[in-house]
Amino acid sequence: MNAAQPNLVMLKKLLIVAMVMFAFGYAMIPFYKKICEVAGLNNLLQPDTLVEETQQVDTSRLLTVELDANTRGLPWQFKSLQSSVRMHPGELVEVMYEIKNNSNREITGQAIPSYAPQLVSQYLKKLECFCFSKQVLKPYEVRQMPVQFLIESGFPADIKTVTISYTFFELSSDFASTDVSGETGEI
Repeated sequence: MNAAQPNLVMLKKLLIVAMVMFAFGYAMIPFYKKICEVAGLNNLLQPDTLVEETQQVDTSRLLTVELDANTRGLPWQFKSLQSSVRMHPGELVEVMYEIKNNSNREITGQAIPSYAPQLVSQYLKKLECFCFSKQVLKPYEVRQMPVQFLIESGFPADIKTVTISYTFFELSSDFASTDVSGETGEI
């Protein structure tokens, strides 16, 4: 047997493994979207649904929504321009966040939302949120970003205060060049 023959067989196997891994990466995008949809994460409110939901405002009670903002491993300053907001379940609310890149280099980050109590994710509907897309900030750039959301009127009446928290993480240059969320920049 020729000495190059085993090398050729190994090369073919490695190419097949690389193609399978590449295909698996693309298959993960719809799978990830479905998991987020089922779990209620990054849920996007469609305009038709918005009209129905905003007609069901429960004016008999108020919720306090505490707004939290954090960064992990980023030279960014990130804050909500309001520490909390009072709202009726079913009411559409807009809040503003501000972010500043304190470094002398361009940085790409992605915000990950979290909620307390955790069941809020089942009732929270977002129309617009910076968390659905990566954010690229130039050196020392300051940007204000809106979040429009509502908490459905079916939210449990015994819970009076909820927390919506966003944490920004830096995306590596390889990850920043791709959009794994499949979402467009504006929500």
